[in-house]
Amino acid sequence: MTELSKIINTYHRAISEGKQTALATVVNVEGSSYRQPGARMLVTEDGILTGAISGGCLEGDALRKALLAINQKQNKLITYDTSDESILEFSVQLGCNGIVHILFEYIDSDNPHNPLELLKKVEENRTESVIATLFSLERNAKQIGTVNVFQQSESFFDVHYSLEDESLNVLKNKSSQIKNIHFENGEQCALFQYIAPAVSLVIAGAGNDVQPVVKMADILGWQVTVGEGRVTHATQKRFPEAKNVMVVKPEELLQNVVIDDRTYFVLMTHNYKYDLEVLKLLLKTNCPYIGILGPKTKLQRIFDDLHADGIILTQEDYQRIYGPIGLDIGAETSEEIALSVISEIKAVIEDRKGTSLRYKTDKIHS
Repeated sequence: MTELSKIINTYHRAISEGKQTALATVVNVEGSSYRQPGARMLVTEDGILTGAISGGCLEGDALRKALLAINQKQNKLITYDTSDESILEFSVQLGCNGIVHILFEYIDSDNPHNPLELLKKVEENRTESVIATLFSLERNAKQIGTVNVFQQSESFFDVHYSLEDESLNVLKNKSSQIKNIHFENGEQCALFQYIAPAVSLVIAGAGNDVQPVVKMADILGWQVTVGEGRVTHATQKRFPEAKNVMVVKPEELLQNVVIDDRTYFVLMTHNYKYDLEVLKLLLKTNCPYIGILGPKTKLQRIFDDLHADGIILTQEDYQRIYGPIGLDIGAETSEEIALSVISEIKAVIEDRKGTSLRYKTDKIHS
């Protein structure tokens, strides 16, 4: 989501400055590639690049193709064969041995349904979205482009291409897919990109060790809420990257946030009673991750106190409580611990173990 946010912000700035833009989107990949379908890059007429479609080797030529799309006011599909070692400009630098199809779309700022106006809808609502982009691999075929942003509650689209049934199926499976779609005037390939809502990270605690956690989460585009009881610590000045900073009691913290299956909690107030009270309330929610800072002795004490209060933990509760928090990377400093915590949460989000990729026997990207 953070890349999409930056692209939208750059688009707004370009419009205010009277600059024309083009959007480059990876729509299909054959073999290996640094970026997968759905990766985007916005190009302004003066050569400003926001986002990325490769590891850096394609951006130079992509800039030229985007400027051509702006000049001609026409969508274009360009194919880069990074597996051909005779094309030294791409194959040596990338080393991915794949074929990458990139769609370049001229952005007509006067069109209320242009691709960037549609992409804005993804950010406006905290809900699952599907972005539909039509393209053709046939030479000289018409390249239609981004036509639809579909959400459960409503859809925003070009009236000629609703694609509702296909989008509903992508929402159901929570997985992007590429399909061939038959229209009256011919066949088009369609990239249906699934976009989950932004991760919401809620941190109980506002000590100095929370600051690097907030900074790292912000880099990833997560929406961060910080809350605890100390007026001197829970301030926006101390946490400028956080979306919300609150001085609250445990029950007030939960009352002021929306908790869904994309909400992750970290308890690190260094106040045992505060953490315990927050945990009691979280056990009544569907929060998928509850990280607790501290040693195993603290965690066992928490379990004992919950049992003494008549609170029986289910197997599902034990599965979503992570303590001691973080991946085992030998972290010592606050910054290292923050890296450990953020990495563990990311692994949980993606349903991964957080082990080294050297031990992975199949492809990096499924």
